[in-house]
Amino acid sequence: MRFVIVGTGGTGGCLGGYLALAGNDVTFIARGRHLMAIQEKGLTIRTGHRGDIHLADTKACTMEAYQGTPDVLFVCVKYYGLSDAIAFAKRVADRYTLVIPILNVYGTGEVMQQELPEITCLDGCIYVMAQVEAPGIIAQPQKILRVFYGFRPGQDRHLADKAHALEKILKEAGISCQFTEQIRRDALQKFAFVSPLGATGLYYNATSEAFQHAGPEREMFVGMIREVIAIGAAMGITFETDLVETGLKLIDAFKPGLRTSMQRDVLAGGASEFEGLVNRVVALGEMYRVPTPLYETVREWGVAHHVQ
Repeated sequence: MRFVIVGTGGTGGCLGGYLALAGNDVTFIARGRHLMAIQEKGLTIRTGHRGDIHLADTKACTMEAYQGTPDVLFVCVKYYGLSDAIAFAKRVADRYTLVIPILNVYGTGEVMQQELPEITCLDGCIYVMAQVEAPGIIAQPQKILRVFYGFRPGQDRHLADKAHALEKILKEAGISCQFTEQIRRDALQKFAFVSPLGATGLYYNATSEAFQHAGPEREMFVGMIREVIAIGAAMGITFETDLVETGLKLIDAFKPGLRTSMQRDVLAGGASEFEGLVNRVVALGEMYRVPTPLYETVREWGVAHHVQ
């Protein structure tokens, strides 16, 4: 299969890097100094569990320069970059292309599908802790790399065989993955971790160790998970695991000093995923008549501090 990775940050760099390391045909879409470094020296993933992974002969280009039609298009951009990714998919994908958004924001596949009615846009999510350390270098301090993807209920499944084959390819590349029949549940379960973590970390300007003991950060984190669980229940989604317990187990395993991507973006003074990770939850709460007081607190804080 021909893979294209739109967005070569922590998520796309790890996902595409492991696929390329296993011998798959992968093209990375990037820009600026990061793209130049990859083109000149290749892509390096500095991991905390297997040392440095260096991919010397890495195919990388801009959206404008890419020519071809991928079998699988992984969209790994920030939520505020989704419109550019949609325009790119509209140009390069066809009815045989699987488009799989791997974003932090719940329901992105459905958003893309509305703009790309002739293309198969699945929903997906990923568990990974990674970021761009320097141009051409991705830091992956935590071993976790787990992908879920699947068709939404009632979606055209003419590419089901390709979706099944993709699962095997990902696993052979060392990526834990599942082609799931419950992607709404699985994606919301992941969202119930990354959204509370990002929102709480931003609100308190907290790093990972602040969540690992009793205190306001851990309390708000747990409370926000419960608000997302309540929204899921109103949507008819039943979770098979205790999301609070799962979330605490995940955060307790983090190394100290880690910040979420939304925190880093806000601290850098640029655009962030606040709209998708905070405001979207408030909107879903209003839609399903579920109270979200903690999210509303963070939303109001964001307005007061002009967070984009």
